[in-house]
Amino acid sequence: MNSAAPSEARARLDAIVKAYDVRGIVGEGLTAETVEALAAAFVDEVGAAGGRVVVGHDMRDSSPGFAEAFARGATARGADVVSIGLCSTDESYFASGSMDAPAAMFTASHNPAAYNGIKFSRAGAQGISLDTGLAAIRDRAADHLEQGIVPAAEPGTVSTVDVLADYAAYLRSLVDLSGIRPLKIVVDAGNGMGGLTVPAVLGTAAGLPALPLEIVPLYFELDGTFPNHEANPLEPANLVDLQRAVVEHGADLGLAFDGDADRCFVVDEQGGAVNPSAVAAVVALREIARVQAMGESDVSVIHNLITSRFVPEAIEAAGATAVRTRVGHSLIKDQMKATGAVFGGEHSAHYYFRDFWGADNGMLAAMHMLAEFGAQQAPLSEMSTRFTPYSLSGEINSVVDDVPAAYTRIFEAFTDRAEFDELDGLTVTGTTAGDEAFWWFNVRPSNTEPLLRLNAEGQDAATMAAIRDEVLALIRA
Repeated sequence: MNSAAPSEARARLDAIVKAYDVRGIVGEGLTAETVEALAAAFVDEVGAAGGRVVVGHDMRDSSPGFAEAFARGATARGADVVSIGLCSTDESYFASGSMDAPAAMFTASHNPAAYNGIKFSRAGAQGISLDTGLAAIRDRAADHLEQGIVPAAEPGTVSTVDVLADYAAYLRSLVDLSGIRPLKIVVDAGNGMGGLTVPAVLGTAAGLPALPLEIVPLYFELDGTFPNHEANPLEPANLVDLQRAVVEHGADLGLAFDGDADRCFVVDEQGGAVNPSAVAAVVALREIARVQAMGESDVSVIHNLITSRFVPEAIEAAGATAVRTRVGHSLIKDQMKATGAVFGGEHSAHYYFRDFWGADNGMLAAMHMLAEFGAQQAPLSEMSTRFTPYSLSGEINSVVDDVPAAYTRIFEAFTDRAEFDELDGLTVTGTTAGDEAFWWFNVRPSNTEPLLRLNAEGQDAATMAAIRDEVLALIRA
């Protein structure tokens, strides 16, 4: 391996190692050399020498080559690499959990084609963030780049395993869809990994029995150039094709997966987007009821602080404890483990399951929605309305050069009429003057850009719009 100057190596890694994963532009910060160094560092940090490391990758053109580079670095430091090939991110979590082995997944999720990255897991699909090992991996990798990777006394091996059928069977064992009413669903895989996993889990491609589902596929061809639209369903523009197709086909609902298929978004029969908070509430109630029926009395469910107020209300009404957390993938995985929560939901359509090693799984959330919806006769739009009683703004980003000044303006404007909470950014809660209509909003600075992110909710649309517009004016003043 060619060595790099210390400052160059560290700068290269600082640019691509983010709060919860590695992400960068292929051929710039993210190269085969860098990946080899990160692999060696990962093996060192998690103590995988002499043990197994799972490596999977998505459909991006650069992913197979990066997976091979990772195998070189990992085996050089003595780990036995188990290659699971093309897979979704939650499929890699399944492999990590079922094999009790650390894992590396090559994907840039919903980012454009020029990007790639790595999502790391400790054994048992446990998350790794900057605070829990990723910073150490970065520092070790810098040493490997500067000094070269020192081979272990006994290099590791590489073997190949296909886990798709086992993954599909495991999800089927968690949610039984065999008895639901027949449903027609349009699924937009966005040319991402849902094109591989949906036919296996919801269809018969993995050799499982047929379910009462008629699936209309949209963009199932695996193509890391994303020729139809970006694989980011959080952006409304990327849902348009699915919404149109649901109406045209007279489907009962639509599902949209992001590029690595770990997030799932739902569209009703009219083409309306179902809020991820509503999905979180539906799945939470199903999981609470399931474990209560098994005799579990002390049940906890996690939600981050920018999900709808309805989510904790529904959890508490079902006799469970709602645990409010900061926003963040690895953080919520850590909280799932610490609290023993049966389920966790985020506004961004990440859904976490105790029965899935505390990891997130968009497919499993979709299956819960199909099970709940398929057990009753009402249209999904009616069910969605029932689980979305309040009005949410969605996340609104504003470029802000001076975040403390914006915070000061907000504090001064709301000091006499609201409560403040600084768990994650700034959350402000109050009621409309002369009325009992509640509202709240949260502003959080971006970790990587000069942005403030606003989320607001009101008891009704007018209340939400008023508070949203007032806060945006303060942020952008």
